[in-house]
Amino acid sequence: MKVALLAVCCLLALPLAHSATAPQVFQTSAGPVTITPLNHASTLIEAGGKVIYLDPAKPAKFAGRPKADLILITDIHGDHMDPDSITEVSKPGTEILAPPAVVKTVTQAKPIANGETKSWQGWTIEAIPAYNLTRGPAPGKLFHDKGRGNGYVLTYGGKRFYFSGDTEGVPEMRALKNIDVAFVCMNLPYTMPPDEAAVAVKAFHPKIVIPYHYRGSDLAVFQKGLEGTGIEVRLLDWYPQ
Repeated sequence: MKVALLAVCCLLALPLAHSATAPQVFQTSAGPVTITPLNHASTLIEAGGKVIYLDPAKPAKFAGRPKADLILITDIHGDHMDPDSITEVSKPGTEILAPPAVVKTVTQAKPIANGETKSWQGWTIEAIPAYNLTRGPAPGKLFHDKGRGNGYVLTYGGKRFYFSGDTEGVPEMRALKNIDVAFVCMNLPYTMPPDEAAVAVKAFHPKIVIPYHYRGSDLAVFQKGLEGTGIEVRLLDWYPQ
């Protein structure tokens, strides 16, 4: 009996994590937005009968998933830009928006550069700079150069959803306003550790923050860094076995 009680207590002490495919539903004035984590940065967004994929890439599984009306790509690396997965989720009429650096490879995409805003099917799409400040593969080099990659703020029915892409806690992230739900990356050596991510999130204070693109990171550190701020930290499993 004592062993059973101890096991239950240990389970209760762990941070809550939903299953990888558990959809998160957010109510807006235009109807619900359903966001489903797929793997790492790959995300499925559904609203108003339309389907958006963010960074569809292996090893995410797309069999049985709806085809895309819109695909958003954040950067040129294979965990964000995967031509095979783009083809798999596409159908006739699928639109693609991506940074100009991605359009060089995904030639059917339309460019959206840092600072640009576009409208699509009731959504407003803002391209937010995503880049490294200090981290890179060698002195004087960065993993993600300023001006190349995008994060996105997607607005629908008055609700604002931020997807960081690959970035450190750059000034453009810290300056964001009125974000309802933020999906924020954290993984070393490429972006930032959980404690730095928590500091950046405190600066723009979304109502809800969901770590994604966090492979190998200690999410408890991120969660602890936001204790007492009033920001809801929602932990999802982006790495199903």
